[in-house]
Parts: sequence; structure tokens; C-alpha cells
Amino acid sequence: MLDLTINEAGLERAVEQARKKNIIIPTFAQMCNPELIPEKIKNRLGSLGLWDLDPTNLFRISWKNEPIAKGGTYGNVNYLELPSSLTGVKARIVLMLGKWFPTGAHKVGAAFGCLVPRLVTGQFDPTKQKAVWPSTGNYCRGGAYDSNLLGCESIAILPEGMSKERFDWLAAVAGQTIKTPGSESNVKEIFDKCWELRNSGDDLMIFNQFDDMGNYLWHHHVTGHAMEELLASLSADPAADFKGVVLSTGSGGTLASGDYLKSLYPAAKIAASEALQCPTLLTNGFGEHRIEGIGDKHVPWVHNTRNTDMVIAVDDEVPMNLIRLFNDPVGKEYLVESGVPAQIVDQLHLLGISSVANTLASIKFAKYYELTEDDIVLTMATDSIEMYGSRLAELEEAHGKYQIKDAAYAFGKMHATGTDAMEELNYYGRKRIHNLKYYTWVEQQGKTFDEIQAQWYDRNYWNTTPALVPQIDKLIEEFNARTGLLENL
Repeated sequence: MLDLTINEAGLERAVEQARKKNIIIPTFAQMCNPELIPEKIKNRLGSLGLWDLDPTNLFRISWKNEPIAKGGTYGNVNYLELPSSLTGVKARIVLMLGKWFPTGAHKVGAAFGCLVPRLVTGQFDPTKQKAVWPSTGNYCRGGAYDSNLLGCESIAILPEGMSKERFDWLAAVAGQTIKTPGSESNVKEIFDKCWELRNSGDDLMIFNQFDDMGNYLWHHHVTGHAMEELLASLSADPAADFKGVVLSTGSGGTLASGDYLKSLYPAAKIAASEALQCPTLLTNGFGEHRIEGIGDKHVPWVHNTRNTDMVIAVDDEVPMNLIRLFNDPVGKEYLVESGVPAQIVDQLHLLGISSVANTLASIKFAKYYELTEDDIVLTMATDSIEMYGSRLAELEEAHGKYQIKDAAYAFGKMHATGTDAMEELNYYGRKRIHNLKYYTWVEQQGKTFDEIQAQWYDRNYWNTTPALVPQIDKLIEEFNARTGLLENL
């Protein structure tokens, strides 16, 4: 759980650091509702690029950024609704878009949720400590970005097999980047490196998205509220039309938004997806896969398995085919000729590999429950193709120049997506997945037997962290008041 105990000495140094570096921190309320952001801060954004390393961009940690690369302010929640001509199902599949966050992925929000509570309590001292961000990709980029804006030194940890674009970007932003063995599924190697750093004697704090409840908190509150607002804009009766949220497990953080939605719409379902090549949730399985961004072979500590209704596995071959279909001129032309609206085809670059996998899992969900054109399924495009240009080049080198037959094959595979490799969970199915946490978190990572029992049996466990938001916002406001920057804008 998040501890909000104040360390006054560390807090004073953090305040002084913020004052020197002109850092004003947004509240969770402002991330949900940018109308609460002071006009003078909004005016500053007019000259800034979305990815610029400027503390004012902390106020762009929101689902409501204007979808432009520079100078934007705010609008409605960014999303893309996919038509049945593309998906092959009647249901309305709607993706929240991470592209319009700084770094092009919503992980800057999860990292904010982990770092800022420690910063405004003085538990993390930016003048002495380094912030360590273990990840399979976007989270360590988000952590490095937030650290830079908040005046902190950072260390990014990610597997050596991740896309070249991630490493190139981190080289310019993170203080240090550590490559661990393997690729997407090699999460334990990341955890091992964290233990090595803990035992090194260096003054640092590790923000592990897989067990840090700040990740859960941010998605429960900010992503959850954004989804609630989006549903209200999509339907006059969300309680009847909203059927569920489908999200890859990854760090488990985004699934917290499902917990929030289920508190509003109890009949809605939460489906967790993963790669068929590494079916940890589905069959206690293991393996390697190519869906970057959903590290696995374990169950994240922050995944509320008791609230998960379904597990869906996606064959990684299909999203790898589809990213070529969605981004090659031949593939895009084929889609238009096949009846997909050109304005939709022109936006498919907003989907990265895991985004396409989420789409496929949503199609499986819609087919399983025989959803109709009135039904809404929410999912997420964590990032865009921007981080995977090198993967497209690798695929072309391996398979040759893209042709119409390749487009026809990929589109056919998408429409042939079936209801295989799925499990609708009952009580003991959920408990089976929960019990898998024991081997990672109790045996290896220092959690206690009482803690893992509390996650399953304590009915208040998963409500405790979200209830801290008002207190954290008060601490952020007090922090900003101590710097004096906000009142002197």
C-alpha cells in the first residue's frame, strides 16, 4: 500500500529543488479535469511540443490532450472507434489513445502515480536519490521522462531485445539505461537487476510498476474517470450498452480502470489478455512472444484477479501481420478497397503492437458474448507505431516487399479470429490465477503470506489505495504552495 508518512527533511530538499527548477506539480483532479488547470499554465503549453523536456508538460499527463504534436491544450478524451468493416464484428470496439501523452504512451501517468506521492511526502529525495524504472518498454520511458521533468536522476531498466526506438529515445532522456537479458517475457531478469541495485549500496528508490500501487492508483482514478466520461459520450445508457473492458495484463495497472468501471457498472466484465505463446494466466504457461509492452511469466502484484472475469490469449503472429497491413501503403489501399473508411485507415498508425493485440482480444470477447451493434467494448492503444518502425523494417527484410496477397492474408486472419484460447473465470479460476502470485511475490520478491491473503480475502484491500487520492492532491497543493511558484505565475 502507499505510505504517505511525511519525511520533513527530504520534503524540504524536494521543495527547494522544485523551486530552483520551476516545477509545479499537477493534481489528480487536474489530470482528470484539465479545466481546473490555471490559465497561465495552459498559455505556457502553447509554445511547447508534446514531448518537450519542460516541467510544464507535467500538465499534459492527461487523456484529454489536444491531439497535435505542438502547442495543444485540451479537449475531449482521445479515442478511436473501429468500424465493423475492419473488425468483422457488430460490437463497437473503442480504443483509448495513448499516442497523445508525452512520450507517445500513457505510461507517463503510471510513473507519475508511483513517483509523485513519494516526492511530495519527502520519502524520495531528488537531490540525493536516483529513481529506478524497471520495465519492458514504455514504463521506463515514462519514468525517465517524469524524472527529468521533476528534477530527478533516473535509471531505466528494460530487456535488450526491445525495439531500437526505445533505446535511442532513452539515450537522450534517462540518466542511465540498463539492458537485461532476453525480451518481452523476461521480467524476472528485470527483477533480478533490481535486487542487484538494492544491494549495491547506491542511494536509489525502485518504482516497480508490477507491484507499486501508485500504478494501480493512477489508472483506477485517471484512466477510470476518462473511460467513464468517454462512455457517457458514446451512449445515452452506458449501464445497458457497456459490456466490458479488454486489456492486456502487462504490469496490471490498466486493469485498475476496469475495477473503477465495474464499481459503476457491475454487469460489465473485465477481460485480461496475453500472448498465446506465453499463456501464464490461461494455463499457468510460459514462453517467448513478440507483443512488446505486456511483459509476463508472472501475475503482477497490482492485478486484482478477484475482479477479472475472463482471460484471452492472442497469437502474436496476427498482430505482427496486422501492423504491416495497417501501415504499408499497399495494405492501407487494400483496406479501403475492402470497405474500411479511409479516415479510419489513416488513423491506424495510432495502434502499436500491443494495441493491435488488444483489438484482437476485443474481437474475441465480442464474438464469445455474441455482442450486437448496440454493445460497447473498451480497450486501449497504449502506444502507436512510432516506437516500432524498426520492427516494420525487420518484417520487410524477413518477408520481402509487401504485396496484395500479404494484405489479403492478414485481413483474413483478423476476420477469422475465433473464440479459442479463452476462459470465462469462475471463483476458483480467479483464485488459481491469484495463487500464481505466490511464486513471484512471496518466494522471490519479499511480499508476505499475510499480504497475499489480504489481497484475496480482505474486501477493503483494493479500495484502500484509490481512497488516498484526495489526501495526495492535498499534499501536492501544499508542495506547490511551499515552492511559491504557482501563486507567482
